[in-house]
Amino acid sequence: MARSSAPSAPPADRHALIHAEFRWHVPARFNLAEVCCGRWARDTPEAIAVHHERASGERSAYTFARLQADANRLSHWLVAQGVQRGDRVAIVMPQRYETVVAHMALYQLGAVAMPLSMLFGPEALAYRLQDSEAVMAIADESAMAALRSARAECPALRTVLAVGEAEGEGDADWRAALAGSEAHFVPVDTAADDAAILIYTSGTTGPPKGALLPHRALIGNLPGFVCSYNGFAAADGGPVVWSPADWAWTGGLIDVLLPTLYFGRPLVGYTGRFDPETAFGLMQRHGVTHTFLFPTALKAMMKAVPEPRQRFPRLRLQAVMAAGEPVGDAVMAWCRDVLQVPMNEMFGQTEMNYIVGNCGSLPGPDGRTAPGWPAKPGSMGRAYPGHRIAVIDDEGRECPRGTPGDVALHRRDVHGDPDPIFFLGYWRNEGATAAKFTGDPLDSWCRTGDTAVMDEDGYLWYQGRSDDVFKAAGYRIGPSEIENCLVKHPAVLNAAVVPKPDAERGAVVKAYVVLAPGHAPGQALVAALQAHVRGRLAPYEYPKEIEFTDSLPMTVTGKVQRRVLRLQEEERARRG
Repeated sequence: MARSSAPSAPPADRHALIHAEFRWHVPARFNLAEVCCGRWARDTPEAIAVHHERASGERSAYTFARLQADANRLSHWLVAQGVQRGDRVAIVMPQRYETVVAHMALYQLGAVAMPLSMLFGPEALAYRLQDSEAVMAIADESAMAALRSARAECPALRTVLAVGEAEGEGDADWRAALAGSEAHFVPVDTAADDAAILIYTSGTTGPPKGALLPHRALIGNLPGFVCSYNGFAAADGGPVVWSPADWAWTGGLIDVLLPTLYFGRPLVGYTGRFDPETAFGLMQRHGVTHTFLFPTALKAMMKAVPEPRQRFPRLRLQAVMAAGEPVGDAVMAWCRDVLQVPMNEMFGQTEMNYIVGNCGSLPGPDGRTAPGWPAKPGSMGRAYPGHRIAVIDDEGRECPRGTPGDVALHRRDVHGDPDPIFFLGYWRNEGATAAKFTGDPLDSWCRTGDTAVMDEDGYLWYQGRSDDVFKAAGYRIGPSEIENCLVKHPAVLNAAVVPKPDAERGAVVKAYVVLAPGHAPGQALVAALQAHVRGRLAPYEYPKEIEFTDSLPMTVTGKVQRRVLRLQEEERARRG
């Protein structure tokens, strides 16, 4: 989906060279189902598309030919139920084969897939189903009870298709629907700009908004996917990909499921709770070579399985990508030195994903490994090919290097070509869409809402969500650096830093800390953690107060909800 042209002058470094050579190629007609399944079903029909494993140990494997045939059957059934181009259809299922079938079926008939997390309760489901006016929902036993509770508030929802153990609890059953349909379907002809996916933001601040993504958005994600996996290649059988990221979210769907199938490689799905031992065992059994892991998961794996190569000697793992929260140099060092796998951090968001990150190496013109741009521990990385990134101020001006500002992506790349990664807009929310951009609509910056500093080499250093950064005693505090420092202490499993209102200083730094197994809270540990931070960061950054907790409030995408803790502190201050 990209082509190269020779640069007019040799750039100073590998990163600049890659950007100068890279050019977007976005066909006018483009469909996710065709590029992720249809072409492989014709060219390599017996290749495995999906490996699936349940917590019980039951395993299944599905070829591209099987995936396409089942998607065709489901497309016929959906059309028979009145689903039309542009209709929103909710998919409320975990990592299972039927989830992949549903996506392919909806894309090839021109409908809009609306993935929803199985963790949503009735209120969360009702809000999204109402707002989107979804006409159908496809759900299994993990979400059926909540969906049925929400349905009374969703008048547009005409049909619920029940899957797996939920069969008999909806309006129709999956097996019967496919059994009565033909295995051949003629896909509709979609434009690259046509809507394909509606994903509601995780709502770390404010109510969730539906980000409407076009088919072409996948093209915009591919450079980052390849670079973050150091070329996405593997000896002895080729790449195999798994991630615990829920396929209902951008991280699981657009960072894992769709690009893996786009390259015709096997995707591993697991239906069960995340556990470090289970994750390593799953990757060993299925020969996983590439994985996307949230920093929270990496921290848990680092603490629970300190010597993974000894515990799981047949691991094929060759590359780790991490995103969602800052990783920090402690985890990066563990991946490099103990797990013995290069780790590349990535940054993006639902509206425009996979835009910044690291890349240790890439295949050179002669097929041999060539350097990319190595990670600086603690940095978010640099712009991926095809994306023009800057740190801007409130007026939309680029900030001087070293000055904090809002990370932003320009609508056009360094060559002036449109960047295909952008979302179409927020669902029926023109005001929020307009507020996301700064400048002329055709020549504008799209703000991420994340604060960072860009250094002289073009690397970004995360400071936090714009609403997470705070001032204490006149100093501007970014929570991620302090959290990363705390996690380096052996007693800390995870941490979140927020401001605590203070009459004299405006605010003081407070840390919520989840302890690692084998450690107990107490004043001695508080003092030790304060000294640990004070000795490594600026004096004003150490937490004046530490509160131990069993868990941190998290979004369903694995991000710490600092806003919840911040509001909690503000409420405590009001009460005195």
